[in-house]
Amino acid sequence: MQAESTQRSALLIIDMQVGLFHGPDQPWEGQRVLENINRLIGKARQANAPVFAVRHSGPEGSPIAPGTALWQLVPELQMDPASDHLLDKTRPSCFFNTGLAEQLDDAGIGRLVIVGMKTQYCVDSTSRLARDLGFEAVLVGDAHTCMDTPGLSARAIIEHHNATLNGAFVQVLGTEDVHF
Repeated sequence: MQAESTQRSALLIIDMQVGLFHGPDQPWEGQRVLENINRLIGKARQANAPVFAVRHSGPEGSPIAPGTALWQLVPELQMDPASDHLLDKTRPSCFFNTGLAEQLDDAGIGRLVIVGMKTQYCVDSTSRLARDLGFEAVLVGDAHTCMDTPGLSARAIIEHHNATLNGAFVQVLGTEDVHF
């Protein structure tokens, strides 16, 4: 169980995009992860915590090239364009040239709840940098995912990152244990 944080929290949703989530390689337990993210969006809204989504912009011709249908957030994600924040990035870290840290600071956010895709790239990079930038970081262990690779199953990648990042970089919590 988590002790209540004194920091104001925000939810950060990483790369939940059509071209990644609904692409040829399906994310591990994608539907469960999507449901957990939507539950966290609901929890954030109930607590008046801001919701930030970051979308990766790939190069022209890639499955997630800017402006394409595959680049958009998955329609099943319960985002509210009127109140939620949408940022675009070109690097694995959600903080690199996005203005995210400044927007979080301006909103008085000290605690970041991290979810999304892909575990070993953008989720990892963002989780590692969040604490260095002064944020209390929570990685929701059952609300991030990736695909199998030739070397490791997605499940092994996720379990490894939950274990490796916990403590040194983030606090890993389950969806049920996250409070905003």
